[in-house]
Amino acid sequence: MSAKLLLVAACALVDADGRVLLAQRPADKTMAGLWEFPGGKIEDGERPEETLIRELREELGITVSEACLAPLTFASHSYPDFHLLMPLYVCRRWEGMITAKEGQQLTWVKPNRLRDYDMPPADAPLVSHLMTLL
Repeated sequence: MSAKLLLVAACALVDADGRVLLAQRPADKTMAGLWEFPGGKIEDGERPEETLIRELREELGITVSEACLAPLTFASHSYPDFHLLMPLYVCRRWEGMITAKEGQQLTWVKPNRLRDYDMPPADAPLVSHLMTLL
């Protein structure tokens, strides 16, 4: 029996100093306390880019143009209850100040320090792609 497929889009926001934004999962969510790239579930009929534009506005209060979202890689990971398929985009340009709209902790991390943060199993393999890019 196959697991339910969950489609999620994630974004590595990269600042002018080459640092990547990580958000800590809140206490009331599964995998609480782990650090991840911002993003969220892809809704029915939504493209991954639309998901990120919506989620980054809701979670961080920033406006991202679709032209500024560059696909980098993806994660395909089986959890006990579902299989996660997650494209990871890179974004270097946005409008507005990044603010934790959902009470989450945020931190800017140099690529070579990303492995110092505990991440969900699906996110961790993405780090090497970011380190190569940045």
